[in-house]
Amino acid sequence: MNNKKTSFLSFIIGAPIGCLGGLIGLGGAEFRLPFLLKTFNKTAKKAVALNMLISLITVVSAIYFRMNNFDISLIYPQVLLMIGIIVGSTIGAYFGIGLFNKISDVLFKKVLLTLLMVMGLLLISESFLTFGSMGVTFGSIYIELIVAILCGLLIGIISSLLGVAGGEVIIPILILIFGIDIKLAGTLSLIISLPTMMVGITRHKNNKMYTEKSELKALVLPMGIGSIIGASIGAFLVIYAPSELLKIILGALLIFTSLKILTEKD
Repeated sequence: MNNKKTSFLSFIIGAPIGCLGGLIGLGGAEFRLPFLLKTFNKTAKKAVALNMLISLITVVSAIYFRMNNFDISLIYPQVLLMIGIIVGSTIGAYFGIGLFNKISDVLFKKVLLTLLMVMGLLLISESFLTFGSMGVTFGSIYIELIVAILCGLLIGIISSLLGVAGGEVIIPILILIFGIDIKLAGTLSLIISLPTMMVGITRHKNNKMYTEKSELKALVLPMGIGSIIGASIGAFLVIYAPSELLKIILGALLIFTSLKILTEKD
């Protein structure tokens, strides 16, 4: 595939996935990953590293555009919770990259796509739950902080292994365990995911995953631009769009794509 075609496809793929980031609060990496693997023929490990870089662009854009349509004061009471999850997730991301380097590419691809399938199920299951009744009573702020750190460890490991922002895991955790409203959870997940991705990107950079300049120019840059445009549209639609129905559709597509790739012979 020549660079012009790669750039065009990258932009076309990046825009709708960026829209998802602005709309729901996801980096969109789990939907981008199958394209990196199959359309652009990247190895699993290379796809994950590039995915995380594009996810960072998507998440930063989504935060910026969502903040223009969001009451920032709602975030303040959740600062301690966010700090706990961020501490855990950055530690988890660091050790997750270490695990990333020890797994063979074939095995890693199968584990990777299985996790994607689980995330698809999570997206669908979220849509059928009564969010207002969710949340655990901890009885102590210290216990809540410990639980937040433990949850963060899981988020960081998954984020680093998949090259995702982690919103697919962060949002269900915020809703089901901490009782956060779904739209606030989407915004919090974007903010929480930033440090985790920075740790992952730094370690991928140290592992020489971003050395091919033509790859960054022809694939990452146009997909990132598409993501920014998409994120601006998604953030505008966040108040009006039926996010539960959207999650069901996207979750189903994710499961279908994962099964298709998982059953294909290498």
